[in-house]
Amino acid sequence: MAKKTSKKTSKKTKSRSAAQTAVKKRSGAKSAARSSARKAVKAKARTTPAKTTTKAATKKPARPKQRIAISHHREEDFKADGLRAYAKYRDLGIAAASHGLAQAHVIRLQGPCDPDEVSKLHFHDVDFQMVYVLKGWVKTYMDGQGETLMKEGSAWTQPPKIKHMILDYSDDVELLEVILPAEFKTVELKA
Repeated sequence: MAKKTSKKTSKKTKSRSAAQTAVKKRSGAKSAARSSARKAVKAKARTTPAKTTTKAATKKPARPKQRIAISHHREEDFKADGLRAYAKYRDLGIAAASHGLAQAHVIRLQGPCDPDEVSKLHFHDVDFQMVYVLKGWVKTYMDGQGETLMKEGSAWTQPPKIKHMILDYSDDVELLEVILPAEFKTVELKA
């Protein structure tokens, strides 16, 4: 009888072993299915924009590639086609080269200064504005700063939307102005 028992035990062991193998195969298949499902969800998450802010979501759109801008002084390049009727502007080609990122020009204020035409309080809706005096002098007013006399070699920045105006200038004044962006709004204010 001992032999029969060991045969039965052997059969049970074999069938138990076969059953365990079958279960392992099934659970392995389930595990593989779960794993591939997880991979699909992760892949979808990478390609679907998230509702929360991520680095990818906050990236700015790529700007067109900037090109080199070279401008040489020529008297005929000063045009009376800018923001102010009492000024002539020499465009330095920066707006076109930077695809509107920035603008730079040399400004000649036409003398003599007429305060009725010139001294108007206004602001520019810009991100950045810098002025450098190349020749002559200009007297300005900026909100919070008051009146300031800028001479040859003087430079200043005007924060976005700061109220300002020109009060007076020399007949030979020339200014270099750099503004971001190239296109912007100017708002004149009632004094």
